[in-house]
Order: sequence, then C-alpha cells, then structure tokens
Amino acid sequence: MANYAAARKIKYPYIVRRKGVRRGAPVIEGTGIQVMDIAVRYHLLENSPDEILAAYPDLSLSQIYDALSYYYDHREEMDKEWKDSLEKVDEVRKAHKSILEKKLGKVKDLYR
Repeated sequence: MANYAAARKIKYPYIVRRKGVRRGAPVIEGTGIQVMDIAVRYHLLENSPDEILAAYPDLSLSQIYDALSYYYDHREEMDKEWKDSLEKVDEVRKAHKSILEKKLGKVKDLYR
C-alpha cells in the first residue's frame, strides 16, 4: 500500500516526520504522539476512535483518523519498524537485568 500512497502523493494534513522528533517517526503535528501509538490502541487494544479520543483529549477525531489513514497506507514499513524496535527492547532486557531481578534472583513466569 505504501507504493500506492507514494504514487498518488496522498497528503496527510496532521502527520509530520521530523528528524529531531521521536527519531523521525511519523507524529501528529504539534504533539509527540506517534502514528504507531494510535495504531496500537486501535488494533491491539481494540479501542474505537472515540476511546482513543478519550485517552488523548487534546486530539481531534480528524487527527486520529488521519493517523490511522497514514498507518494503513504505510503499514508494511511501520510494522517492520515496530517489530525491529521490539527486538531491540528484548536485546536490552536480556543484556541488563532489572534491579528487582538482581535483588530477588530470577523471577518466575507469572503468566504460565
């Protein structure tokens, strides 16, 4: 889909990418809220746009829908970036034990 959006030069009036803001990730202009934050709430947490608006009361529904539109048009690229960042977090967690784990020893898996 990203090729379609690029070929059509679709404009997203509320979405910007700037090097110094959130490592260049797409954000809602004038905020630090990433497009991925909105997409995660929508897909993983199954929040409706109105529920997302309740979580981010400084946004408008137009901004939320624009973020979702941007996400869908760039889904493959954004999902890859998100997976890569999760892998980096896992690497850091493996390399550095938490302070609690250092004091108590290995914590058993509570979700088994």
